[in-house]
Order: sequence, then structure tokens, then C-alpha cells
Amino acid sequence: MSAKSAPVSTSPRWKYLLKRSWPTIRVVLSIALLWKATSGIDWAALFASELQIEPLWFVAAFFCLSGAFLCGGLRWGLLMRSVGFEGSIAGYISLYFAGGLINQGLPSTLGGDSYRAITGSHLKPSGELASSTTEEKKLDTELHQEVSLEQADPSLRLGFAMTFVDRLLGLAGNNLLGGIGLILGGATLAAWGNQLGYAVIAVMVASFLIAALGLAWGPTRALLQKLLDRFRMSSALPGVRMAFAWPMNIAQALFGMGIHFLTILALGFCLKAYGAEVPIEALMIGLPALSLLLMLPISISGWGLREATLVSVLALWSINPSLTVLGSISYGAMTLLCVLPGAYPLLKRK
Repeated sequence: MSAKSAPVSTSPRWKYLLKRSWPTIRVVLSIALLWKATSGIDWAALFASELQIEPLWFVAAFFCLSGAFLCGGLRWGLLMRSVGFEGSIAGYISLYFAGGLINQGLPSTLGGDSYRAITGSHLKPSGELASSTTEEKKLDTELHQEVSLEQADPSLRLGFAMTFVDRLLGLAGNNLLGGIGLILGGATLAAWGNQLGYAVIAVMVASFLIAALGLAWGPTRALLQKLLDRFRMSSALPGVRMAFAWPMNIAQALFGMGIHFLTILALGFCLKAYGAEVPIEALMIGLPALSLLLMLPISISGWGLREATLVSVLALWSINPSLTVLGSISYGAMTLLCVLPGAYPLLKRK
């Protein structure tokens, strides 16, 4: 009797198809969510009401968002330099804007964070990304082929590690600000809204304290160093200490909250441009919650998901859904406008 041949697995084929179709799925989901958010709006009645638009608030929103991106790029650049990378701060800020532009839905095989982690690990003090043909080929390979961190060299691992730490600090600032928003206005959401805010703040503060104690105590710091050595990231400890060690962690928390507060102001200014008066605590709840939702890759740069979420949240404060949608769309457009300078380093490599 002949042995039966083993069935051929089709899993890789499904993974390939899903990977290829996922960008299209995200576009469809974004359009569907945007349609859902705008379907109940009587646009004719809205514009017939002689809607007064104040453009100066858009200018204020632009400067707030630009400031947020500049501060985010500065934080990431300082983290990269703390672990031995020699690129200029201006160069890292430029790459941060480029990563932000990619995250806005620019067609790419890489996400914005991966792009800046890879290019940031190659950045030279002169601002160039490669100083030889060999380095140029290596960078092109890393940018255009799937990167395996298990086989990547230590410098690339280090770049991804500091980009991840930068994201963790951003998440911490977002959650702290959201917790404060819940304390101020959580009762509007639910009876337990305020308690949830205190719980969020308590968890974040405890996390910072545990990290600081672990970095201050010799045995745990040595254990962390051994773990980093095992993953061939021996030089990462200074960056981790810069992010989470006492008293720098206090400055990092405040700086992260400041960055997110600039984005909250920008959204508030976009809404105010259409005459919507939104309480600051409503924005401090809505935008941080939205930032957490945007971690799920189900839409293109939050389009549709942002409008649907903000309409649902701000309706609790009796904000006109039509004005919320207009303000949210303007906020998205303003974000895209702010990261357009990131096109320069992208086009420079073409």
C-alpha cells in the first residue's frame, strides 16, 4: 500500500492574500465608518444656516500640531542619541515627520515607526543616511525587504528598541491625560467615570514607580542588562534609563502629556473654527480614547474611525454632530498638512 502524501498547507497563501488585501480592507472600512458618521447630517440645512467659519483657529491648530510633531521628534532623537547613534537632532526630527507622513496612509510596505527605526539607525551627523555604496545597499535592503529582528544587526535592533520606548512614553502621556480628563468629566460618561480616571492615573503612576525602582536597584538593573545582552541590545540601557529612571521619568511624563495636550488643543481649535464650544474635559476624554483605538489597524490614519468616535463621545456634551464631523475632518486634514515636510527626506532617497 502506498503511503498517502501529506496535505499541502495553504496557510502561507492565506497570509499572503490577507497581507496584500489588508490595505484595501482598511480603505473600505474607513469609507464605511466615515459614511456612518456623516449619514445623519443634513448638509443642506447646515450650510443654509450661514455657518460662520473663523480661519484663524485653523492657523492656531496648525501651530499646535506642528509643535506636537516637533516635540515628538525631539524626544525620539534624544533617545536615539542616548544609546550611541550620532545623527543630528534636526535629522531625527525630519525622519519623525517622514514617519508621520507614511502613517497618514502613504503607500508603503513599511509603517512610519518601522521607517524611522530603520533610517534612524543609519543617520549620520551630517544628516545623510549613508556614506558609502555598501551602506546604501544595506539601507535599501532593510527598507524594501521584510526585516527579521532575530537576524538583524545590533544597531538596527537598537533603533527599533528606542522607537518602541518612544511609543511607550507617548502612550503613557496619552493615558495620563485621559485619566485626568475622566476625573474632570467622567461623570458625564457614567457614574463610575471619575473612579475610572483615578484608576488609570494610579496604574500609570505605579508603572512609572515600579520601572524607576527596578532601574535604581542594582540586582534588577543587572538582570535587565543581561536580558538586553541576550537580545544583542547591550547599549539600550541608557535609553531605558533616560525614559523611566528617576527623576527623568517625571519630566518624560510631563513632556508626553504636553505633546498630547497640544493635539487636544488643535482638535478644540478646529471645532471652534466652526463655532463649536467644547469643554476641555470632553476633548481630554475623547482624543486619548481615540488614540487607543487607533492602535488597531482598521482604518487609514484614523479616517472614519476618528469621526465616528468623536461624534459618539462629544454628543454626551450636546455638541452638534455636524460640527463635530467638520472639526474632525479639518483636524485630519491639518495633521496631513503638518507632516508634509516629511516628504523631503522621502523624496531625497528616490
